[in-house]
Amino acid sequence: MTSQGEIHLVHLYPREMSIYGDLGNTRCLASRIRRHGYDCVVHDHHPGMPFPETAHLLVGGGGQDSGQTRVEEDLRVIGPRLRSLAAEGAAMLMICGMYQMFGHTFITHDGVEVEGLGILDVTTRGQSRRMIGGVVLETAWGQVVGFENHSGATVLGSGQEAFGTVTVGHGNDGSSGTEGARAANVIGSYLHGPLLPANPAVADALIAAAVERATGRAFEPGGLDDSLATEARTRQIARLLRR
Repeated sequence: MTSQGEIHLVHLYPREMSIYGDLGNTRCLASRIRRHGYDCVVHDHHPGMPFPETAHLLVGGGGQDSGQTRVEEDLRVIGPRLRSLAAEGAAMLMICGMYQMFGHTFITHDGVEVEGLGILDVTTRGQSRRMIGGVVLETAWGQVVGFENHSGATVLGSGQEAFGTVTVGHGNDGSSGTEGARAANVIGSYLHGPLLPANPAVADALIAAAVERATGRAFEPGGLDDSLATEARTRQIARLLRR
């Protein structure tokens, strides 16, 4: 089959910031891109490495505070490129710790302030209480399900759009009823699991933005059979709503 184009997918810090199954998001995207009829080149970006010359879709995951500390200096180096890519419409999915780092600041439980990239208008403060459990959201792509495990409480800026509204779970801070943040084609979220295999509509929204950026043409989906993902998501949501 003739390829419809080549998509470059960048996974930020797969060693330091990829726990709770977040690597599955990269694997899901790469698989779906290829099944939709496009070529996919996957780049792993590690601290100190040159950033890939071409990037259409970026993924980052969660990690311990120590992991965030290890990538902090590299983020300062590549930060201007990431901000430029976001402004140009590159698709990005940042989970948990990387979601926090894409905000303005992350203040640890010990009071250490870590400067973020400011791509999303959010701030996060560590706290002693952990927010753990299944999550159900209402989003622009319908119901989304996942698993959260974080002690950071994130506050959205006054004009910042959330990724979703919480039906079940804690979300950003356990009280606002919001989860994650979204700006243009950048999504930040606390949902592990990994998020994308059970929520293919979100995966395809990211892919669509990446395809348009890479090829200059509209995304032409391949008509994939997502019946298993739909059944998995439906069962998880039903179980969580019964609690």
